[in-house]
Amino acid sequence: MFSLRLIVLVALVSTVAAGPWGQICAGNSGNRVRGRDNFGSGVYGASRSGGRKHRGVDVICSDGSTVYAPFSGTIERRVNPYKKNNAINNGLQLRGGAFCIQMFYIKPMKYSGRINKGEKIGVMLPMQSVYRGITSHVHVQNCDLSNPTHNL
Repeated sequence: MFSLRLIVLVALVSTVAAGPWGQICAGNSGNRVRGRDNFGSGVYGASRSGGRKHRGVDVICSDGSTVYAPFSGTIERRVNPYKKNNAINNGLQLRGGAFCIQMFYIKPMKYSGRINKGEKIGVMLPMQSVYRGITSHVHVQNCDLSNPTHNL
């Protein structure tokens, strides 16, 4: 009986600690964020070159993996993280409920329309072809550039 209560308590704490978004990338059910590697850190506010700050979070995702909608809503448009084209210059802007996010480094299934939480929205692009040795990831940032970490 004690072990059953403990299992229920752990499940409740895990549910409360998790953010409202669903899994973003296949193989990363906990939406783990990229730690420090040779290219920096994937946490919100990490330092970038030129004194800039990282304005999103980098959710670990292997090249070629399925990317899912973290919440139900609408794909509003295509977004490109770079001015200059390369193999990972693609992404989406999603809106649903109180959320508006941009997700970079994915090849989308479509550039507009309704989506459901957990639905496949694309595939992780070949990050290793552009940044050899980085921890491959989907960059997720709020449209207002506030910290999205608590939603993961």
